[in-house]
Amino acid sequence: MPFPRLMPLSRRRRPAAVLILAAALAAAGIVPAASPAAAANVPVGAGSYSDSRPAGTSGPTTNTGTPVTPKVTDAAKGKPVPTNDWWSSLAFQRYGDNPYSTPMYGHPLTYQAVSGGLEVGYPTSPAIVGDGRQYEYAHKRDLTLGLTGLNSPDTKADAWSDWTVTPYWSDGARTLRTTIGHGMPFVYAKGSGGDARISTAAAPTVFADQGNVLGITVSGHHYALFAPSGSDWNVSGSTITAGLGSKDYFSLAVLPSTDALATYRKYAYSFVTGSTTNWSYSGGTVRATYTLTTEAKEGTERGTLQSLYRHQWLHTSDPLTSYTYVSPRGTMKVRESASFSTSQKASAVLPGLPKSSGVDTARLRTYLNEVANSADPFSGATDTYWTGKALGKLAQLVPLADQIGETATRDKLIGLLKGRLQEWFTAGGASEFSYDSAWRTLTGYPASYGSDTELNDHHFHYGYYVYAAAIVAQYDQAWAADSAWGGMVKTLVRDTANPSRSDGSFPFLRGFDVYAGHSWASGHQGFAAGNNQESSSESTNLSAALVLWGSATGDNSLRDLGTYLLTTESESIAQYWFDADEQVFPASFGHDTAGMVWGSGAAYSTWWTANPEEIHGINVLPVTGGSLHLGGEKAAIRRNLAEMERENGGPAQEWRDILWEFQSFADPAAAKSKWDAGNGSYTPEAGESKAHTYHWINTLDALGAPDASVTGDIPTSAVFTKGTTRTYAAHNYGSAARTVTFSDGKTLTVPARSTATGSGSGGDPDPDPPTGNTFRLRSGGTLTTATDGAAGSDTIASAGGTNHDGTPYQPLVYEARGVSGSYDSGAATAFRLPVDAGTTVGLGQQARVSYDLTGDGSFDRVETYQYFATDPVAGWEEYAQSRGLKSATGSLGKMTGGTVRLEVWSAIGNGTSKLQTGTDKSVLVIPFS
Repeated sequence: MPFPRLMPLSRRRRPAAVLILAAALAAAGIVPAASPAAAANVPVGAGSYSDSRPAGTSGPTTNTGTPVTPKVTDAAKGKPVPTNDWWSSLAFQRYGDNPYSTPMYGHPLTYQAVSGGLEVGYPTSPAIVGDGRQYEYAHKRDLTLGLTGLNSPDTKADAWSDWTVTPYWSDGARTLRTTIGHGMPFVYAKGSGGDARISTAAAPTVFADQGNVLGITVSGHHYALFAPSGSDWNVSGSTITAGLGSKDYFSLAVLPSTDALATYRKYAYSFVTGSTTNWSYSGGTVRATYTLTTEAKEGTERGTLQSLYRHQWLHTSDPLTSYTYVSPRGTMKVRESASFSTSQKASAVLPGLPKSSGVDTARLRTYLNEVANSADPFSGATDTYWTGKALGKLAQLVPLADQIGETATRDKLIGLLKGRLQEWFTAGGASEFSYDSAWRTLTGYPASYGSDTELNDHHFHYGYYVYAAAIVAQYDQAWAADSAWGGMVKTLVRDTANPSRSDGSFPFLRGFDVYAGHSWASGHQGFAAGNNQESSSESTNLSAALVLWGSATGDNSLRDLGTYLLTTESESIAQYWFDADEQVFPASFGHDTAGMVWGSGAAYSTWWTANPEEIHGINVLPVTGGSLHLGGEKAAIRRNLAEMERENGGPAQEWRDILWEFQSFADPAAAKSKWDAGNGSYTPEAGESKAHTYHWINTLDALGAPDASVTGDIPTSAVFTKGTTRTYAAHNYGSAARTVTFSDGKTLTVPARSTATGSGSGGDPDPDPPTGNTFRLRSGGTLTTATDGAAGSDTIASAGGTNHDGTPYQPLVYEARGVSGSYDSGAATAFRLPVDAGTTVGLGQQARVSYDLTGDGSFDRVETYQYFATDPVAGWEEYAQSRGLKSATGSLGKMTGGTVRLEVWSAIGNGTSKLQTGTDKSVLVIPFS
């Protein structure tokens, strides 16, 4: 179903769209009261919320307006229900005539609860719908798992964990529980009162019959059915049954191929009982571990199989099998273990862009005064979303006013923020927050876009409030104390991004799906296409706000949570909204960006308009110091904007400021040219201002675009690169000066409670301007013509047992920038790369050399070489271009200020190897003079 329902074409927007210890919060008076006998205001520091909704307003309802409570079993009653999840329709009955569920997209499997049990599908072919604007791998039943005779009047949520859920059926005589989850090729079932029953949508073909293990093919998809030992599956047409005897369990799995049956049988009786993610931040790196808990129903095996999404397997060094699955998020790869870990460079966050020579103080002052002295700085906003937008707009300007010494304007803006936040943070007025004890949620009234009746978009709305509060806290720590207004800020955080699984008042990370790697916007998930999220950038706005609030208040656990959420979702945005590697969107989709991601796929659309400017801009706004991660995919930005202009019939008009700022992440000079041509004669987007846009574009023009290849050792640090010059920036929230160390070895001393910039001290020098055509490899990712440097080595990540011949997989990357020279048509690329596999058998290393002739971020020539099979004897071996070209695209010509990139990765094998650096034996020679 491409467009599940129509919405009014308002300018904005959609219907959907470490730990804060509960004891500490209770001590601060931040825990909602249990069901009170009468309506009351609950004090939280200097603020309060209500425990009942304002008169005339609604809470969660069906689509016909009937109030609804969570659809859960007795065992689950009293537990906070995770709304805004991939499976929430199990618990939130949005449509009164469907007491089961809508399609749920776990990937690789899809599910839908029906009276007789659980429909299971494995969609492998995309459909293009909505006039070519949407691709989807829609749920289509291959089979239904149930019990003989089961005819349940409803399905309820019985248990859940970080990315798994257990639906429950009962008709009085029979009960069935199944456990399903993201990345799980298995469905685990426990039942009583009937035999195990599998009904197929088409006549099955049996490819293996081993008694209690049956291999079948349905509609081209291979499944294995597992009954208890001693049982036997009986096939009668499209109905397959097996007696359970004295047991109560059985399972099924979708197989990547029929020859995988033996491997999957090994884990068929290791039943998943829960899932947990744990994260950490240290020294510029975010690490996360994803773990399934299991119990052995037969034997002692406690391992399992799980399939990783692209955003996960790109960042894991754990071994993977050769098995893969199709999904709307691209290829999923299978790991044979109950856990895996990822490691990513942390996404940068700043409270605002730093001071630069590109900004004219007088002009910025004029723009700031236009906003600060406006008759209505909040533009008439009354509901949670539009008030949030206005708060965000004003908050962005506070650091800018401070930066140019306009302290009176700064303080006026802070006063406006405090005043409006305190209105909302005090119950009983025209605007307030109200706690719903049935749904364990805090809703702001006046509500908007279904944030009340559907529990939509809380993370979008409240992210602006937390962001604004973080800016206030930067300048007034007393205001942010729990005993003042910080308690209410934390209550909003608990509603949207609660890091505690033991908090009885709010669910764990309400909207953020830790396995999918991004948030979901719909509270009920009641669509045929699953859940959805439109404005991924408003989701990361909350994550960045957590970084800033945690930093400003000294709450490192909350700061690190925000860093994990932002870093994780930034990769998902790059892959699933922008298709940065061009490996996710089906070729038949025909678009370079998605306005919305659905459980079943993605759409080139928004909820309220088909205007290309807004389709492309909705995943950019609000542009803040938390948006810098967008600069990590410059080629994708250029493709994105080129498509926008094609679809739009020319440059942006309505959201020109948002799209200029978007362009500045890749091409600051081009963005500035558009700003200059407009000369400030335009109407800003509702959450923007001329002051902020002017400062943003001119600052990046002066400093260069964000450089995600280098990270600082605190979350509030960033690097910008213009040509061959890097500028290092960081904000220090502490009361004493500190030195920030960056991943390239440079350091920056930052005074207390200040932002500082500089060229950095110490560390490896910036890449030397080339004086020849021979480049040496240096650890840290540099190619240099300098002949000095210490000998060392870098570790090449394992291929994980998967064939990556021709496709870089977690490569080592070395670059030289600002390269100029004339192409020697009689020469060719050459390299000598000492590699060592130690004593590991069956490894092969591969190299790719890419040339960007003008430094614009687009590679004009890409050469991939045949891999080099190392021997299992410790010692260096030489990998050279003489292995031969595997493929080449594009052509070479004159290079002016260009970039040369060398990538080295493991093409085959299951182990790490080393690449020598810092010596004249490890070199790349380019055909230029």
